[in-house]
Amino acid sequence: MSQLEHFKSFVPQDNKVRVKGTNAVIYTRVSHASQEDNTSLESQLKYCENFAQKKGLQVVGYFGGTYESAKTDERKEFNRMLKFIKQSRNVSYVVVYSYERFSRSGVGGAKIADDLLKNNGIVTLAVTQELDPTTSSGSFQQKILFLFGQMDNEMRRDKTVTGMSELLRKGYTPYSIPRGYRNLNRGKAVDQKIVVNEEGELIKMAFNWKVKHDMCNSEIVSKLNSMGMEIDQRRLGEIFGNPYYCGIIVSKMIPGEIIEGKHEPIVSRELFLQANKVITDKRHHPLIYKESDDNMPLKRFVRCSACSAPMTGFLVKRKGLYYYKCRTEGCRHTISAEKLHGEFAEVLSGFQIEKCDIPLVEGAMLEYYDLYFEEQLKNIQLTKKRLTELKQNLQAVKEQFALGKIEAALFSEFAEKYKTEISEIEENAKITQEGSSNLKKCLKHVLKFCLKPLSLWASKDSRSKSAIQKFIFPDGISLCKQTKRLQTTSINPLFAPIAELVRLLTENKKGQLIFHDQLSFRVTSEGVKPSTS
Repeated sequence: MSQLEHFKSFVPQDNKVRVKGTNAVIYTRVSHASQEDNTSLESQLKYCENFAQKKGLQVVGYFGGTYESAKTDERKEFNRMLKFIKQSRNVSYVVVYSYERFSRSGVGGAKIADDLLKNNGIVTLAVTQELDPTTSSGSFQQKILFLFGQMDNEMRRDKTVTGMSELLRKGYTPYSIPRGYRNLNRGKAVDQKIVVNEEGELIKMAFNWKVKHDMCNSEIVSKLNSMGMEIDQRRLGEIFGNPYYCGIIVSKMIPGEIIEGKHEPIVSRELFLQANKVITDKRHHPLIYKESDDNMPLKRFVRCSACSAPMTGFLVKRKGLYYYKCRTEGCRHTISAEKLHGEFAEVLSGFQIEKCDIPLVEGAMLEYYDLYFEEQLKNIQLTKKRLTELKQNLQAVKEQFALGKIEAALFSEFAEKYKTEISEIEENAKITQEGSSNLKKCLKHVLKFCLKPLSLWASKDSRSKSAIQKFIFPDGISLCKQTKRLQTTSINPLFAPIAELVRLLTENKKGQLIFHDQLSFRVTSEGVKPSTS
């Protein structure tokens, strides 16, 4: 045995994922039955099969083919596919029409795809967004596309909620009407005619039993069941506590607002209030209301710079003012919600781009990312140089063996070693060219957001605000205890250079001329460094 063999245990292991084989599965999905055009189930299947054929992939399984929401990854067909590919051990690819068909859960979907690649050597490919997730640039862009799938979900949800909120303010019922009613103009959002049905008459009797006969809920439930209305005490309590039955609309979509409904009331307002007073008097425990986070969207997103603990919040009731607070013993610094929100607004305004500057910013950003990926190309160039050396060494070994200068065993050992290293380097040198077009699409989404980042954030509810905050600052932001200023420690790579570009463009508008090459230089050198508001 060669003395060098004793050092094998010290050699670093190659952890690069190797994708083997050409077996693939196809997953198709739509959110609801009415979805048609190019994203229908039939169209997705056709495009996926054509894509697999073009890539030389052998399809060994079909999954999905049904209506599943991708807002979460708790999907029957999706999970059946994951179980199949993990257990079969001979699947190398998952083919989908687009990454949003695979998942719209953002970071969750990206993690599933990343785990499949790293743990099982399975690559997730999208027909309409061709890239190579096995390369660093391809993996980076795949994660961005997953994140925008989630953001698109948030945008759609906001549009739906906005439309429903406006209908509520006009007195309409844009959701399922409560028990005891029917809509004579079913399917119409505006021209509704909501009237009391047979169950509604029984509900009216229940209110009267509660108020005028002081009957307990269990007695009322028993009487209603005997009259053919199946209900339990919990549902009855919900009916007694819903002002819809006296013609009033309240909803989480329009917090703090009381609307006169256009529907027919079942009981009078006086009777409804009396019924609820009876309920209140009978309770042994006071009601506890969970405070809405809409007043404190930065709670647990902002961390204390001194101790790294997440900032929580509280309300000073006598003043009606909200505050953020670090609860670590010995630290405990406090800041008003108004001031902290103002600081965060200043951070967001650092990303705001004028519409006329979009082409200039887009050009500088694309140039920046060209340089970013160029570093990877340089590494590949070095490996190609090593590849040339290995091929020369292999040729030299062949010549020495042909001349009889080395034995067959020694030739086989060195030839196999060189061939293995050559094969690995050639695989690493493969670079996909589709990435740039996908990067442009991602960048257009970001630039559209940057036209009005502050107003977009301010107009959302706490859930959507949190999604925007985490998207731009994935690791959160910190509050300096001494200066009370926010510090951004990590910025999404698509947003990182924009703040510096905005600053340079602002200087330009003040009379300090900035040229495009200066923009590119500053973005490259400083854009990835987080700025402080």
